[in-house]
Amino acid sequence: MGYSIGKVAQKTGLSTYTLRYYEKEGLLKIKKNSAGLRVYCDEDINWLSMIECLKETGMPLKEIKQYIDWSNLGNATLKERYTMFLNHKKHIEDQIKKYQTYMQKIDYKIRLYHEALRCGDLEKALKKIK
Repeated sequence: MGYSIGKVAQKTGLSTYTLRYYEKEGLLKIKKNSAGLRVYCDEDINWLSMIECLKETGMPLKEIKQYIDWSNLGNATLKERYTMFLNHKKHIEDQIKKYQTYMQKIDYKIRLYHEALRCGDLEKALKKIK
């Protein structure tokens, strides 16, 4: 099935500008119809989902492009792609640990201010929460 750029933007939540940018950067190779309009297929939408996953988890577009290039080369690059995903998973795990530490600090402040509001005094709350 073929989709217009507007329909893909609607389906994915990405702007048409972003879709054109991804194509310009070589992340996608979109076919065009006889009128010169982009026609996206389901495989393109699947790639967009993967691109967004990697981008949202901190992978730079340059590395995403490398992954796509390796994928287009087929089985000869399986090891490189495997290593790339192992490294990216480690990056995500490190980010999760960092955010868990931040969440603990935020939770502490929530408990502190909740108690301060309950008793009407921040100093009393500090003594009680510690």
